[in-house]
Amino acid sequence: MASIDRTAYPRFKKSVPPQELYDVFTPSPKEIEWAQRATRSDEHLLALVVQLKAFQRLGYFPRMDEVPDAVVGHVRSRLDLAADVECAHDSDRTRRHHRALVRDRQGVNSDREAARVLAEETMRAEARVKDNPADLINVALEELTRNSFELPGFTVLDKMAARVRAEVNYEFFFGITKRMGDDDIARMEGLLQVPAGRRTSPADDLKQSARRPSLSRFKQHLRHLRDLDLLGPTQVWLEEVPKAKVEHFAAEARVLDISQLRKFNDDKRIALVVSLVHVARVRARDEVAGMFCRRMAAIHKKGRERLQEIRERQRAETERLWGVFGRMLSGAREAHAHGEAAAWAESAVCERAGELMLKPLADAGGVAKVSQEHEEISAHHGNNYTGLMAGFYRSHRAALFELLEVLELKPTSADDSVLRAVAFIRANRHLRGEYVPDHLEGCEALDTSFVSEHWAKTIRERGRPGVFVRRQLEVCVFSYLASELRTGDVAVVGADSYASFLDQLMSAEEAQGKIAAYCAEAGIPDTADGLCDMVRGLLDAHAARTDAAYPDNADLAIDEDGVPTLKRRRGRERTASALALEAAVTERMDEVGLLDIVTRTAHWIGWYRHFGPLSGSDPKIKDPLGRYSVIGFTYGTNLGPHQMSRHLRGGLSPHEIAGPAREHVTAHKLNRASADVVNAFSCLDVTYWWGDGSRVGADGTQIDTWDDNLLAETSVRYGGYGGIAYRHIADSYIALFSHFIPCGVWEAVYIFEGLLRQESGLEPETLHADTQGQSLPAFGLAALLGVELLPRIRNWKDLVFYRPSANARYRHIDALFGEDAVINWKLIRTHWIDLMRTVLSIKEGRLSSSVLLRRLSNESKKNRLYRAFRELGRAMRTTVLLRYLNEPELREGITAVTNRVEAFHGFSSWLRFGNNGTLADNDPDHMELLVKFNELLANCVIFYNAVAITAALTQLRNEGHRVYGPDVACLAPYMSAHIRRFGDYVLDVSPPGAAQAHLELDETDQTQESTR
Repeated sequence: MASIDRTAYPRFKKSVPPQELYDVFTPSPKEIEWAQRATRSDEHLLALVVQLKAFQRLGYFPRMDEVPDAVVGHVRSRLDLAADVECAHDSDRTRRHHRALVRDRQGVNSDREAARVLAEETMRAEARVKDNPADLINVALEELTRNSFELPGFTVLDKMAARVRAEVNYEFFFGITKRMGDDDIARMEGLLQVPAGRRTSPADDLKQSARRPSLSRFKQHLRHLRDLDLLGPTQVWLEEVPKAKVEHFAAEARVLDISQLRKFNDDKRIALVVSLVHVARVRARDEVAGMFCRRMAAIHKKGRERLQEIRERQRAETERLWGVFGRMLSGAREAHAHGEAAAWAESAVCERAGELMLKPLADAGGVAKVSQEHEEISAHHGNNYTGLMAGFYRSHRAALFELLEVLELKPTSADDSVLRAVAFIRANRHLRGEYVPDHLEGCEALDTSFVSEHWAKTIRERGRPGVFVRRQLEVCVFSYLASELRTGDVAVVGADSYASFLDQLMSAEEAQGKIAAYCAEAGIPDTADGLCDMVRGLLDAHAARTDAAYPDNADLAIDEDGVPTLKRRRGRERTASALALEAAVTERMDEVGLLDIVTRTAHWIGWYRHFGPLSGSDPKIKDPLGRYSVIGFTYGTNLGPHQMSRHLRGGLSPHEIAGPAREHVTAHKLNRASADVVNAFSCLDVTYWWGDGSRVGADGTQIDTWDDNLLAETSVRYGGYGGIAYRHIADSYIALFSHFIPCGVWEAVYIFEGLLRQESGLEPETLHADTQGQSLPAFGLAALLGVELLPRIRNWKDLVFYRPSANARYRHIDALFGEDAVINWKLIRTHWIDLMRTVLSIKEGRLSSSVLLRRLSNESKKNRLYRAFRELGRAMRTTVLLRYLNEPELREGITAVTNRVEAFHGFSSWLRFGNNGTLADNDPDHMELLVKFNELLANCVIFYNAVAITAALTQLRNEGHRVYGPDVACLAPYMSAHIRRFGDYVLDVSPPGAAQAHLELDETDQTQESTR
């Protein structure tokens, strides 16, 4: 059975806030007049209006004793009734009559059987892609409400969801086993057997992620993928099962041990194991492709290092040869000067010059020796290290060719030149000579136009036309294959991260029917011409505005050579009153234990309601609030279950902490729990002075991890070894979403993912990012998502300003624009439908924005989609650059929000004190969970601090102090001096007092100045 707390089934809150009483339960004059006409006594009037307002709020009729006293009292006061008037029906007949009146006024359908039929049909359709009963109940509630049905009781929907889910799942289970043969089933059953001499089953091996991408691990993982493929064609057995269900079945199998799996009936057990194998095969393909890219990057790095070593070693030799050259020049000058003075004939001058120039060569060892030394040194000029990679490639050769055997590759654009080169080297794999013909028998010469100038020199030798240097060609082709896998120009069939994103796009025909509704929601025109006109209008307007304002712009200066300079403004200092208020608030915040903060927020918000078994049933543990609070604290602080168990007096064993954490908590559930905290935080009055959530900042911070995994890397940007916690932080200081990504990934790839996947009620309209957000495709995608992208601008002088038309000229700022840099509006119009089907696929969840932006990186220039997004991005980025130069408040706003992101990183790091902040795990999925636990913990503390700040401010006003809004705006909920992190922990689950949300402040004095 699903818990009502985990669903959207409407209920009264334990404590109804005053604002909600006024907004939701205040009857209108027409409603009062209607009720007065329909009743004859004050008791009946009160009962009818309470029934009406309760039904409007809930969608069904609660029992009178379920209606909070605050609601009854509020309605009684709005009706001007005496305090002793009771809210009650004197008979069942009156109650039925009142309900009929309310149904008629609200225009709802009270046909219970029709409501049940609609709910079941909705659940059955949704159960094919979702598995959690709470999700099925929620979608049924939405459909019933949309069709104006009176809602059935929760128990009815709960039992229906459990039955429908079971029927749909068993239909899938039976279909999977039906498509399998007896041998296939036997292989799946064999995965649950523990071989002699081992302590784990083969099924447990499937749950392990890839380790560090060393060459030996790479070879081992290739064998692992081959073994997985030998288990059977799982994609055939699962062909009628939606991807979301397969992933859920696999996740369920992943958290269960073999003894638990054996308790299921045959069909379900086999289906779960098949799903586990299939997801392992998909993941293994992604891991093999990622390891291949990392190995090729390592070979390139070693080539560059070897070039540097050669240069260091040859530095003295180079200086010696320059000395020989200098003496030759000196001899030539001497012969020429002496010949002019003596009036020699030209032939005599040349003869004398030759003698003087050959002598230094002879002294240096002779022409042949000097020529040889010159060739050795000049071979490594121009930073061309490609010829040095073959020595490091030799040990990888067998594994790389095996990769071509186990992975099926396909191009994602019309240009398949790299894959044709792959086929060429595979056909010549058996050859052992130094050279290989540049064509296969009966075929044209291999097209190598895709290679760089350096590689073109490396793969061929002068004086040997018609052949390639075999080993150099192989290194070259594998290098370009790795590059095209990273950019998405080559896809891996059967993978996920390295799959073709084109397969995930909706068709142009399907997109046409959805464009109008989407564009209306996003606030953009729904035609190609309309979009171009809107973007061009913005560019024209801001260019004209910036040009007109230039004479009065004290920050921007353009000199006679056209070189612009933008003065940096100093940040405003906080006023004395703001500093005094912060000190006074800090003094009045009581000391509190960190674990107590977690349990109190669990009581106030109920964020733990999302945790529970993957089956969707209620957790079978005592005191879920206390247990899940301990779990949130354990992993949010990075202590781990063993350390937490040691410090939790009278508490829990490590298994009692780790078991539910593993089986009851997923990344999605953590996202929802964090969203609950964000929504509750947004209801606090004090947050008004910090921000309304319409702006959000995105940035990453490096976190150390263990190193035996595929995610950990050395960060060039941050200087550590591990991964990047990439977070989206609202302007009100609270976190909306967190990722954990590799250090080598371009962070801007994830810039929109947090906005699209966060589940809070906030709807940010402006996105601030670090300097990596300057990407042109990112600006283009932001425009189509209806999001204003305003990143920090770095090296803005080096960025190109694009003109809206070739004849656009400006009186003051024309030097900013490139002479030939003109927006190609025709290109945007031509590919408008491709742009729209892409953004629609992202909004519907078919395509990840991070996958798209990885495909549209600077290295990806093969596809028309990249060019279209880039062109739209050029117009949008130029508009932002013009605003950046002309609007100092815009620059200040960008800095303010991005500074808050950095402050959150520091605050969350302070909370992640266990294991010295290092994520002590090698499973990337678990590391992602740890980052999200840390976000949840930080958000809980932020919420608690905001409540404590509210209480302190109220206390100050009660003491007679004046408190002004602009000073409150200077406070931040990242205070930590009052929080105890260390020592023994005592789990106190007693309910705290109500959280104070309401805040009254004094009106701002005319002389009061403060910086928000």
